[in-house]
Order: sequence, then C-alpha cells, then structure tokens
Amino acid sequence: MDIEYLLWLQNLRDVAGDFWPPLMEAFSYFTVRGLIVVPVFLYWSISRRAGLYILFSQGLSEFINGVLKITFCIYRPWIRDPRVKPFGNAIETATGYSFPSGHTMRAAPIWGGTAVVFKKYRWFVGLMIFGILLTAFARNYLGVHTPQDVVVGTTLGLCVLYVMSKIFAYLEKNPDKENLFLISGLVIVAIALVYITYKPYPMDYVDGKLLVDPRSMMRDAYKNSGILAGMIIGRYLEKRFINFKPTGLKNFKGLIFVVIGAVIFIYLRKLPTGFLGKLWGRFASDFIRYFFVIFIWPVVLKIFCNDNSGR
Repeated sequence: MDIEYLLWLQNLRDVAGDFWPPLMEAFSYFTVRGLIVVPVFLYWSISRRAGLYILFSQGLSEFINGVLKITFCIYRPWIRDPRVKPFGNAIETATGYSFPSGHTMRAAPIWGGTAVVFKKYRWFVGLMIFGILLTAFARNYLGVHTPQDVVVGTTLGLCVLYVMSKIFAYLEKNPDKENLFLISGLVIVAIALVYITYKPYPMDYVDGKLLVDPRSMMRDAYKNSGILAGMIIGRYLEKRFINFKPTGLKNFKGLIFVVIGAVIFIYLRKLPTGFLGKLWGRFASDFIRYFFVIFIWPVVLKIFCNDNSGR
C-alpha cells in the first residue's frame, strides 16, 4: 500500500513537469539547512527561553531519530521496490535507512515550536502547521520516504515538543533541578554512542554492492548526538557563567551581531574536523556548531551589545 502510494505520486510528478519537483526539493533542503536559523534568531534576539525550548526540542528529536534509524534499519523505498524512482540525485544523497524521516523529525519541533511561541497569531499558527504538513508530503512526493516514515517522524517530533514543554514548565518552577536534567542528558548521549558504535548492522549485498554502509548511518547518529551534547554543555556554561539576555529587536547593533553570528553558524558546517575520524569528526562538527549557538555567541552578544532589551 505504501509503495503504491509512492508510485501514484511518482506518476503525478511525471505529469507535473519540471516546476513542482525542484520546488519540493528546495523546500526539503530548507527544512534541514535554513529552518534552524529561526530558533537561533529567536534565542539571540527575542526570547532566551523560547529559543532554548525550540532548540532543545529539535536537538532531542534529531538525537532520537538517529537512534531509531540504526535500531530499525529499514531500507529506502527504491531498495524495497525498484519501481520507485526518487527525484533528482536522492539515491546518492538520501543514503542510509528510511524510518523514521529525519526531515520531519527536525521540521516538526521547529515549525511546531514556533507556532507555540507565537500562538496568539492564528494565521501564523496555520502557516506553521502547513509547513509541517508540506515537509511530510514533500518527502513522499520526492520518493525518498514512505508514508509511515513521515507520519511517525512528524508524530515523534511533535511528541518531543510536547514533552519538552512540560520539562521547561517544570524547570521554571524548579530551576535548581536543571543540572540534573543536563547531566542525565549527557549520560544518555554517552550510552547512545556506545550503542551506535557496537550494535550489529545488516550487511546485505546486491550484485556485490552493500545496500547501506553502516558507517554512513553511524556518522549521522554521531552527528545528532553531537548536536544534543553541544546544546547541553553550552546551556550549562551559559547559565553558570553568562546568563545573557537577547539583544532585542530595537537594538540595531545587536541585530547586526545576530546576523553575523547566523552566518558564522552556517559556515561552521565546513569546519575541518576530519582529522578526528569520520565518526568523531561528525560529532565534533555539530557539537561545535550548537555549542557556538548556545554559549559562544551569547558571550559575544553580552560583551558587545550591552543594551539588551530581550527577555
């Protein structure tokens, strides 16, 4: 049934011509590359609490996604059925396992969290919900995920967002308990890294070619673990030593620094960490990027943008 749905979308894609598929692909790319700038901007400029809420929801969701993918080891649709022809170069770029969808597990907490933060604007909430649904549909439309991949991914992403809202509400009333949550998070990341490294992986070959290289999936899982670890340690240090306030939207100098920080954050993806090895290099790369967001750039903002008016 799921493959038949993808084949139906594939026929629809062929009929639609050259306009819609690249648009869907660009939107999918935005969900994993550009969308993260939204909570970063929120954290640095408007509301530290709201920004942390979305960032940690996204980080935890991606971490869970990495662990689940290497646990279930479900192959991509075109491996399961060669009739499925994904759009573009997805066969080269969408490597690894399929379930659950990483795009939806990143998009759901960011789109959804932004909707929660600005819930008084109904039109905006509707736009955010549309973004979640379009992300899920785009992954099916492009032929890179089955319906169950995106449904479960979206559902889990929203569940993480809900659980994180409860944790943040609890910590607001019990701030002395935050370190316990942060330490617990690091312990969970450490346990996950051991699991990722030593669990058995399927080694299925077709025509002498390995269907999925476990190392590629391990790299992704290490990357997601680095995201969450960078956030956790960054949050501890920020809370302990800085306690910065967002620059505020009326602080022009602050906004300039926020834009500069966002550009640096984007280009930190190219930071040369390969000397650490393929696994720890990926871990370090994303650890540094999110440590930069949570701790390093707030230090810069506090030093150079002292007329903070955010909250």
